[in-house]
Amino acid sequence: MSTEFVYEALPMRVVFRPGAATTAVAAEAERLGLRRVLVLSGSRGRDVAQAVADSLGDACVGVHPGAVMHVPVEVADEAVDVARKLDADGCVAVGGGSAIGLGKALALRAGLPLIAVPSTYAGSEMTPVWGLTENGVKRTGRDRAVLPRSVVYDPELTLSMPPALSGTSGMNAIAHAVEALYAPDASPVISLMAEEGVRSLAAALPVVADARSQALYGAWLCGACLGATTMGLHHKLCHVLGGTFNLPHADTHTVVLPYVLAFNSPAVPTTLAALRRALGTPDPALGLYDLAGRLGAPRSLAALGLPREGIERAVGLAAATPYANPREASPDDLRAILTAAYEGAPPATGL
Repeated sequence: MSTEFVYEALPMRVVFRPGAATTAVAAEAERLGLRRVLVLSGSRGRDVAQAVADSLGDACVGVHPGAVMHVPVEVADEAVDVARKLDADGCVAVGGGSAIGLGKALALRAGLPLIAVPSTYAGSEMTPVWGLTENGVKRTGRDRAVLPRSVVYDPELTLSMPPALSGTSGMNAIAHAVEALYAPDASPVISLMAEEGVRSLAAALPVVADARSQALYGAWLCGACLGATTMGLHHKLCHVLGGTFNLPHADTHTVVLPYVLAFNSPAVPTTLAALRRALGTPDPALGLYDLAGRLGAPRSLAALGLPREGIERAVGLAAATPYANPREASPDDLRAILTAAYEGAPPATGL
């Protein structure tokens, strides 16, 4: 590990306790001076969002259950219009990455302070990263304006997640930590958080019904790692696959991660050492692939609905823009990674 690094802590407040969704959000809104709060969610999370809205009392001006995967631009535009019509002075995003992504769009486009109440392990709540999809292309960026002012973690909200979703959501979180370990702006602090996050999630996910707090704790750490470091090849490929082919976000991360790690393995010995400790396995890429299998998660892009001919389009889109990665990936390398992930056979180190 290099003794030269830069670590910048993001200005965030975290409240972590069972029941916090309906007991802490109002206090966080009051602390921020918010008086007209719009609550955001997806359609499946509306009941929880309504409970949060009820806890806000007169400070809530409405519930907007319009969040969808990959935050299409038109969905973001609609939410901005709703917020302006209601004269909202802040928003609370309740749910997974889609709801929090919509909240970030409001923060970016309307300048509204955001409180995040995650109900999955997506990790978006810990990052200044935003994403919007337009005409089949997902654009991402970093802006402190979208960073939630408060994050309220309530393990009880994760109880309703089906086991399959818990698995892929947790694997998505692990992906954040894995890439943070070999990011060009990694630091000793982030490396410690990443290893602990992976360890916590890998232990909790197979028994998640009895370990919700441990899993959410791991997801928090992994999300914080994503927020503090530069995204690389893994996230680039997943953004292309999700934005262009509308593949499910967490499932795509689950499938792609072992193959990108296998490709990068020859260039990241320190990362492999940390992941061997965290996962308790000599081959971390194969260990993550096996973990996905034990969780009943999908392990091929074909199973997610990617057409084989889509591989070539994904290669072109991924190769067209630069990204950080510890090992240079040519178009042929990208094609090999995506083909292996499409077929779903166990990953081979170095591909």
